[in-house]
Amino acid sequence: MHGPAMSGWLLMALCAVTGAYCLLRSGGETGEGRRAARAEALMGFGMAAMAVPAAVMTPPAWGWAVYAGLFGVASLRALWSLRRSGHHLHHLVGSSAMVYMALTMAPGVGAAHGGHTGHGVAAAGGVPLLTGLLLAYYAVYVLWSGSRLIPATAGGGGPAGGGWSTRPELALACRLTMGLAMFAMLLTL
Repeated sequence: MHGPAMSGWLLMALCAVTGAYCLLRSGGETGEGRRAARAEALMGFGMAAMAVPAAVMTPPAWGWAVYAGLFGVASLRALWSLRRSGHHLHHLVGSSAMVYMALTMAPGVGAAHGGHTGHGVAAAGGVPLLTGLLLAYYAVYVLWSGSRLIPATAGGGGPAGGGWSTRPELALACRLTMGLAMFAMLLTL
């Protein structure tokens, strides 16, 4: 992603830790909860990989196609899973946003990479309307998630059973963190 290297490293670390937590959480879940936790882990690790500062490591040209393909498959899976749970709509938006960012960041796609505007999927920064809609979606999602997190922690009680990996407020904090990270990544697009 574009932007200062320090913020890229911090974003990468935040997304990697969040992805690791979601992966750990998937072990304590069953059924739909396990599928959701695995999808969130994939998103966290994918966002971490995309957030590595370009000054440190520039992915090969084919790397962006791999990201787009991987998250394209994740989008199709989320679309298929929508029949079971409405929560997968958020996964669909997130994985589609990852495809969009991967295509926008691919070399030769936009003016920032030496191409001409209009000859690729998007210009530098992507399609302004689509980027703006995704930014608005994630801003609302972060505010909504944050408002749901406040009452969950205000009760002051400990875990209702199970270990730390099954606490609902931690899962919500994980989703909030990834929403903030996605917002930041879209801003630096």
